[in-house]
Amino acid sequence: MSRPTMEDVAARAGVSRALVSIVYRDAPGASEATRARVLEAGAALGYHPDHRARLLGRTRTRLLGVTFDVQAPFQGDLVEALYAAAESSGYDLALSAVARTRSEARAVQSLLDYRCEALILLGPQLSASALADLATHQPVVVVARKVKAAGVDVVRTDDVDGSRQAVRHLIDLGHRNILHVDGGKAPGATERRTGYRNAMRRAGLTPVVLPGGSTEDAGVNAAQTFLKDPGEITAATIFNDRAAVGFLNTVRDSGLRVPDDLSVIGYDNTTLATLTHIDLTTIAQPTPALAKLAVERATVRLTTKTPPTEEVVAPHLIPRSTTAPSST
Repeated sequence: MSRPTMEDVAARAGVSRALVSIVYRDAPGASEATRARVLEAGAALGYHPDHRARLLGRTRTRLLGVTFDVQAPFQGDLVEALYAAAESSGYDLALSAVARTRSEARAVQSLLDYRCEALILLGPQLSASALADLATHQPVVVVARKVKAAGVDVVRTDDVDGSRQAVRHLIDLGHRNILHVDGGKAPGATERRTGYRNAMRRAGLTPVVLPGGSTEDAGVNAAQTFLKDPGEITAATIFNDRAAVGFLNTVRDSGLRVPDDLSVIGYDNTTLATLTHIDLTTIAQPTPALAKLAVERATVRLTTKTPPTEEVVAPHLIPRSTTAPSST
């Protein structure tokens, strides 16, 4: 069965195709009675307007294209904040997901096919040269990754300071043997590792870094490695909340009590961290501020010739039930 067209709606309602277009665009030129008749005909036929075709027919789409990792909870929170920021600026979002079966390059190309006026890329893995190439055609804003690429705006959290705050919190609780589970090659991992090491060394403590990653499985693997030889470790900072959940579940299954035997801190303050059975102490990235700045940079670059900038916002600690004073 073929998909109903605007012509089918016009024939059923007894009006012209142009009048159907006016009704579905919510433009002036049709009476209330005609609007009701056209919409009733469309509903009866199961007609849905092709918004993509409408966008491609415009001189301007007023669309901001956003790529995001479908498996990253923090990026999902950012998308929600971006909708509010875009709407208040008179723009809409087009989303394109990055997944195991869908590359970042494909996600970006999909947005370009929709003629998005600017791109907002959340934690992209693309090389600096690839980002710079994209920026020669439209404004590009990278969010949650420190990168230097010609023509590219950056909006990110001060991840070095975020890790410093995590270590400082644990030291203030009396912990001295503090582990860091690394984020591997994930955006922000280098800065968080640097912040941890700097904070430990300034306190006269020895950094201990375990390989990790950004997923629950990475947290599980890191915990299993840690449990083989926990030594005198009484606290751990984990690359992000998602990995922290895998780490927490594994150490608890081993019989260690959190936070009595081991304090744990995540990063991002995602919805995962707020679940009552997890209640994770974490470093919060201010998603509304990041989203607002990202949309501002995209729209400013669209309307002016200002050069790209790097906007850095401050994270903050949110203590919950997975950290407590050291028992040793």
